[in-house]
Amino acid sequence: MDVADLPESPRWQGINHLALVTPDMDTTVRFYAGVLGMRLVATTMAGPMRHYFFEMGRGNTVAFFEIPGAETFAKAAGAPGDRAIQLDHISFDVPDEHAVEALRKRLLAAGSEVTPVVDHGFIRSVYFTDPHGIALEASWWVLDGTGRDDPTDPALFGDPDPVPAIGELRAGSLSEVPRTRLV
Repeated sequence: MDVADLPESPRWQGINHLALVTPDMDTTVRFYAGVLGMRLVATTMAGPMRHYFFEMGRGNTVAFFEIPGAETFAKAAGAPGDRAIQLDHISFDVPDEHAVEALRKRLLAAGSEVTPVVDHGFIRSVYFTDPHGIALEASWWVLDGTGRDDPTDPALFGDPDPVPAIGELRAGSLSEVPRTRLV
């Protein structure tokens, strides 16, 4: 299928919500609302499961399903694991380096482990985990790559051996897209 034949894509506004699993919603609320200072904006039941939403910005939330007894595990962000996973980590956007440093101090004051600020070039981040081992990151854009249509800026596109699709994007269009199936 040619990309040019597809209907217009939506204008994305951020992450509505990431849906994660927790075995203990009370501890999750205490960490996300208490330690991280995210406002709890909605709670509901999804069948037998609690489903809570925490605000990260206008219209952007991280949500949790509570599954009592759910297996948790710890894995550092960006590190290989010894089990099948689909999520590596979640990065929360903050407005500037001061906010990264302030969050780092807040996490340390709350007794949470957190990395020093890591400079990735176009973003700077700190890494930490939630009480159930979910790898988290807080980042600010030093050079904001969002809202741009030019995939050629070397400060943002630093892969020395990019996948073929990058070359196609630079040329103006993807030659093919994958099909998916519901499971």
